[in-house]
Amino acid sequence: MTTIAIIVPLVWLAWLALTEWVPMFPLNDLSPGNIGRRLLAAAINYPFPLLIAAGVAVHQSWSLITATMLCFPVMAGHLGNWWLPYFGTASASQRETYQRDYARTLKILPVEGHDVVIDVQHMIVGALSLVMLATTLTATLTA
Repeated sequence: MTTIAIIVPLVWLAWLALTEWVPMFPLNDLSPGNIGRRLLAAAINYPFPLLIAAGVAVHQSWSLITATMLCFPVMAGHLGNWWLPYFGTASASQRETYQRDYARTLKILPVEGHDVVIDVQHMIVGALSLVMLATTLTATLTA
């Protein structure tokens, strides 16, 4: 389980980097106007999976607990930026960002009646986030 718990955050990071920097419309909608926002998002998001993978790899009680604790802000960020807005708590800035950067991307959830709809790109991020939390927690509890 430790090996999987190290690999999953790196897969999460690879998926995020791929979809944030390689044009694959309609999976993503990259435009020259959002490079600054993507760089900021990368600076905020990319350290988390690296620290989580490193914490699991060190395989000490303190590092495993730290890695597990780092999974929670990842999940909270995903829920706060996608699922809560989808179910009706979108702020004006979230609606603006969605319209500007994600309105044309591929979705499988119903769009009608929602200001923000999670796209396939971010559904995969969410699934990987959940798997990252589960594998890291399992590695911590079985250490």
